Order: sequence, then structure tokens, then C-alpha cells
Amino acid sequence: MKKTLYSLMLNDEVVREVDILAHRLGTNRSALINQILAEYVDYTTPERRINDVLSAIEQLMAPSRELVPFFAPNTFSMSLKSSLEYKYRPTVKYEVELYRGAGDSIGELSVVFRTQSGSLISAMTDFFRLWKRIEDAHLAPLTGKKAEYALYDGKFVRSILVPEKDCSTDELAAALAEYIKMFDKLMKNYLTGRMDEHEIEAAYYSQMINSEVHV
Repeated sequence: MKKTLYSLMLNDEVVREVDILAHRLGTNRSALINQILAEYVDYTTPERRINDVLSAIEQLMAPSRELVPFFAPNTFSMSLKSSLEYKYRPTVKYEVELYRGAGDSIGELSVVFRTQSGSLISAMTDFFRLWKRIEDAHLAPLTGKKAEYALYDGKFVRSILVPEKDCSTDELAAALAEYIKMFDKLMKNYLTGRMDEHEIEAAYYSQMINSEVHV
């Protein structure tokens, strides 16, 4: 969203109270005044939509025993922690970042893993590569869009696609939450050997073909 510098005459006492509230909310004066005015004229800013989407994901994930959400209001990202069924119970952290501006993607999902186990690193790397192959084969033809992927040392990153239809905050939050839960579940099943590559692909396709919003 384009922003322009405007000059406003404000009461000093009002500005002081705005600054106090902005500090408490973890934002700044300009952002807070912009949000207050947007709410007054019933306009949803990109910042507000991101906050609402991430807050909704947190609420959707709260009852889950597998994924523990962490979200600080008025930020553009959140994280979720998951424990693997492996010796020493290593954890995986999912990071969801949403963008304010429009583009080919609305954000990115990162899977961050920290382990010293060579076998676990190898297995997770194999799963990430399998996941990309599956999405290239099924998601791209379904949506007409192709996600971007990157694999670093201890981090797998996937872009979040622009939904193929206009959707509400709750619909987008639900789509993201279901995608993360599916990824986490299938990854764990792959790492423990409960599901092979073909079963992972079949489960993925079944969920995607029945989803109304694809991200």
C-alpha cells in the first residue's frame, strides 16, 4: 500500500497518549494513527489483515497437541513448535511470515530444524525434496501457480501462494492452518516409516483436491 507524508495539527496531550499506547502495543505513532483512522472509516489495512490472519491461526492451532503457536500482536510473523518422534525429541519450528504488498506470493513458510543427527538431517532433506516433487506434480496444475522453494542448512522455505479466489480472513487462516497441520503430520509419518512416498503423495492429493482455498 502506498504511503504519503501528511502534516497534521494534533494536541500535544493526544500525541502523548498515542505514543504511550503505541509503545504498549509494540508499534509506532504513525502506524497506530493510521490504524485508528482506518478503523474509524471502516477500512481494513494490509497490516490489520495480517494481524487478524495470524491471530486466527493462533486460535485455530491452540487446541492442537502437535503444534504450539506463538504470536505477538502487531507483527507480520508467527511461529509454531512441533516435537518429532525421535530420540531426544528434537523440535521443528514453523515460521509463517505474511507480506504487506501484493506480488506473486503473500508470504513464506519456513521449516526450521536443529539437530546433530546425520540420519535425521538426511531423512528430512529427502522429505523436503519429495514434498516439492509432489507439489510440482499436483498443486501447480490445480492452481496454475508454482511455489518457490529453498533449502538451506537447517531450513526449508516455501512461498505462500496468492489464493486463486478472494477469501475472508478466516478462510485464509484456516487454509494456512490446515496446510501446516498436513505438512507436519505427513512429515512425521514419513520420518517414522509409517507412510512411504506413495502414501504421502496420495494423502496430499486427497486433501488438496478437497480444499477450497490453496496456498
